[in-house]
Amino acid sequence: MNPLAQHFQNETRRYFFGRMAAGIGTAALASLTNPQLFAADAAANNAANPLASLGELKALHHAPKAKRVIWLFMADGPSQLDLWDHKPKLTEFYDKDLPESVRMGQRITTMTSGQARFPCAPTKFKFAQHGKHGAWVSELLPNLASIVDDLAIVKTMHTEAINHDPAITFIQTGSQIPGRPSMGAWASYGIGSVNQDLPAYVVLHSRIAAGSQTQALFSRLWGSGFLPTKHAGVALRSSGDPVLYLSNPPGVSADTRRTMLDGLAELNQKKQAQVGDPEIASRIAQYEMAFRMQSSVPELVDVSKESAETLAMYGEEVKTPGTFAYNCLLARRLAERGVRFTQVFLRGWDHHGNLPGQIPNLSKAMDQPAAALVKDLKQRGMLDDTLVVWGGEFGRTVYSQGTLTKDNYGRDHHPRCFTMWLAGGGIKPGIVHGETDDFSYNVTEKPVHVHDLNATILHCLGIHHERLTYRFQGRDFRLTDVEGKIVKEILV
Repeated sequence: MNPLAQHFQNETRRYFFGRMAAGIGTAALASLTNPQLFAADAAANNAANPLASLGELKALHHAPKAKRVIWLFMADGPSQLDLWDHKPKLTEFYDKDLPESVRMGQRITTMTSGQARFPCAPTKFKFAQHGKHGAWVSELLPNLASIVDDLAIVKTMHTEAINHDPAITFIQTGSQIPGRPSMGAWASYGIGSVNQDLPAYVVLHSRIAAGSQTQALFSRLWGSGFLPTKHAGVALRSSGDPVLYLSNPPGVSADTRRTMLDGLAELNQKKQAQVGDPEIASRIAQYEMAFRMQSSVPELVDVSKESAETLAMYGEEVKTPGTFAYNCLLARRLAERGVRFTQVFLRGWDHHGNLPGQIPNLSKAMDQPAAALVKDLKQRGMLDDTLVVWGGEFGRTVYSQGTLTKDNYGRDHHPRCFTMWLAGGGIKPGIVHGETDDFSYNVTEKPVHVHDLNATILHCLGIHHERLTYRFQGRDFRLTDVEGKIVKEILV
């Protein structure tokens, strides 16, 4: 083709603006391939300015109480009736049908809709009051009971989703339909991270307790959706390399890897200059992060230098990678290193049957490490600016699924009310928020929707949930969709 004709063909309006954007993007690529050039200035600005943002937000919307979030996610729906929501009057209703005036024709799952009866199943576990304000806690959680004065227990969570995948997708991304960014991705996109050597969003999966019933977890639950892929959560493995292919293969030195990445970055920068695709910049950033993680991750996962007292606090499984105890300690170490959002998954709470036989083992594996994490952060002076969240996607029914006996019962999914707790990072300690009816079936006061929870978490990070948006397919999306209100009663 004639060179002059090629020149005029390239200079279309779209190509012109694409090149302008590419110019800006190319200038920014230096920060991806050598973030230390800008890290010191960013850290200094962040320390001096309480509203400083290291992400796409030009500034935080208000001064944050929390610098980071650790979410202990109890996947599969733990039973509030057996852990947190004390209902002494239920003993009078043992094996009696749940009154229709309580259920009011509400939707139930197909797993129990065919039952001839819905017999009430009081918990077989004892409850006692703890802390200055007498919060009721199950005997299954002695360690968490000892720190209730540091917790805000929210008994009135509720959701629309009644099955696992839609429910967990909803609480993680703000939509029951897959494809939206997860909360950690929103935090990474909005305010970034002070640590340039670790991802802003890290996911830790805990081993499943023996005999537990569980559901699959999909990577989209910590994905970036339509946000740039560099904001997706990075899941660390419990065996082998914490991240696949993190170690160089035999015969490849660190210098060789660096030379390869430099050459690849040069090629990508040329393509970025041509087309201005922001995903190219994301890919370069991910390559560079992986290179830096070759040094930062081995140091992160080495807990051998932790004191004997610290290790004992988390429990005997703390030295075994992949256990919930190990992951809780790792979450604290990630928080120390400035990681913005850490999510620790513990599966196995899907107790449709034999709940009394299964929930004690899982509660034991969870209770001590979860309490230790809060205590560890507190004694290091980190709890004030670290928000810890505990809970799952929904709760469990008061009526038994399957045959009910004095010593055995199961519970179906229940979205109408369930319990979560929060600690630190701007949360008012030592309170119980809201109340449910005598059957732990309906919320009677101070309901908290999933969108309200997510709005409140973002608020603690200095973000107004209505103002953190991303335009996609002609619409401005946000984590809380078109709903959500901040639960001010649980904030300091």
